[in-house]
Amino acid sequence: MTLAPDIAVPWGAVWGQDDALATLQAAASDPASMTHAWLITGPPGSGRSTLATAFAAALIAEPGDEAAMRQVIAGTHPDLTALRTEAVVIRIEEARRLVERASYAPSLGRHRVIVVEDADRMTERTSNVLLKALEEPPEQTVWVLCAPSEADLLPTIRSRVRTLRLREPGIADVARLIVSRTGAAPEVAEQAARHAQRHIGMAQRLATDADARARRDDTLRGVLGVRGVGDAVEVAGRIVQSATEDAKALTAERDANERAALLRTLGIAEGAAVPPAVRSQLSALEDEQKRRATRSLRDGIDRVLTDLQSMFRDVLMLQFGRDAELINIELDADLRALAAAWSPERTLTVLDRIAETRRNLEGNVAPTLALESMLVTVASGRTP
Repeated sequence: MTLAPDIAVPWGAVWGQDDALATLQAAASDPASMTHAWLITGPPGSGRSTLATAFAAALIAEPGDEAAMRQVIAGTHPDLTALRTEAVVIRIEEARRLVERASYAPSLGRHRVIVVEDADRMTERTSNVLLKALEEPPEQTVWVLCAPSEADLLPTIRSRVRTLRLREPGIADVARLIVSRTGAAPEVAEQAARHAQRHIGMAQRLATDADARARRDDTLRGVLGVRGVGDAVEVAGRIVQSATEDAKALTAERDANERAALLRTLGIAEGAAVPPAVRSQLSALEDEQKRRATRSLRDGIDRVLTDLQSMFRDVLMLQFGRDAELINIELDADLRALAAAWSPERTLTVLDRIAETRRNLEGNVAPTLALESMLVTVASGRTP
């Protein structure tokens, strides 16, 4: 696809979504094609957020104003409000602030754009805060919500937006992209794309991080070795420990930088005592960082559960004589042995239990206990 020069900047990072790209380009350039509330859906890693940001840049900046477009893409333009929650759920206070911002006229650009990533993390009460704003936004305000699917949002939200569904790229497509972005060996990129189940961000991490690949392999082999309650407890502990270390590695440097930046803003020298008058601001930052750490840990465990689903899905495929599209071909011998030893009903029981555990972890369930219970099902074939 050849892009017009005046919109090349915002759309340049969008990959593999030609139909969606054409729809949003038309909307950005032709008022007759425009809707003031959008929902972009697609599986994790399909590029929902990238496309939403590109759309925002095309809506806010005048054609040819590359400086403004880059400002939007960087998230610093005053007419862009983007909610990227790293907590378990989007809080109602955050939704109210979005509605307030949505009522303002654009200050510099053509439109004011409100982007809500992970809109599926809104509770029903929080979603209701947005309803009126989505139904009757100011003329120059555009809402762009992102979620895995329409079903992840309330029907009342879905009825007020225009849905744009992204396609899921093929493994070969993702592998080629990873090679071009990272220079990874083609066989490593192919394995990463397959193991990530075409999630572009996760595939890129696996292709460039040998330790991440090793941890994934160790986890799957550990679960295959679970034979009883003792094994379940040990492997669950290892999974949580690994996810905790990953979460700390991802957030520690960012937390330290945020704290240092806040102290500089408050005029407090490094190592100096924090005056009582500003301790509340520091406490608010620490609370936000704790919520982010909780989300990061749960996301890490959820990725492990996604990997386990892929493994037992492979077992089920083998049990039904379909071995052409296995995800974990490196475990072929072990998976074939399990497929022969188990019944399809037992495999389905395990898959259902993993799915239930993923749902439970979205609530206030202790990760270690949830994993232990799930792994007992793996060992016994029965739900505790």
